[in-house]
Amino acid sequence: MRRNPFDNIEEMLDRVSRQVEEGMTAGGLQVPGSVPVDVADRDEEYVVMADLPGYETDDIDLTLSNGTLRLEATRSGDAEYVEGRYIRRERTETSASRRIRLPEPVDEEAVAAGFENGVLTVRLPKVSSGEDSQRIDIE
Repeated sequence: MRRNPFDNIEEMLDRVSRQVEEGMTAGGLQVPGSVPVDVADRDEEYVVMADLPGYETDDIDLTLSNGTLRLEATRSGDAEYVEGRYIRRERTETSASRRIRLPEPVDEEAVAAGFENGVLTVRLPKVSSGEDSQRIDIE
């Protein structure tokens, strides 16, 4: 039986992703534009917690597709300062993203997300599910 040549590429990308995630966990490596996350396996569900200080709920796009949770956040810079001039301006438009591959299928219809004090918490109950993409509303 012949293997699909794209299987090798997907295996390589998964291996690189695991190595980067292990490096971030072990050595505190922070990739620019990457969101620091904790992923907990709590028997009946996975709980993903992501630090997104300075972002609002509307700035965050959260989707689940084919066992991968995709988080993207974009923050616009403040409106122009009118009453004077900036001495230093570092708070400009920024974006961050992260993809988290889940080890087991989850019930996409029962996924819940909340955002409080700059921490996004996503609860993903375990069960088998379909292959369609599901958008997740943040409460």
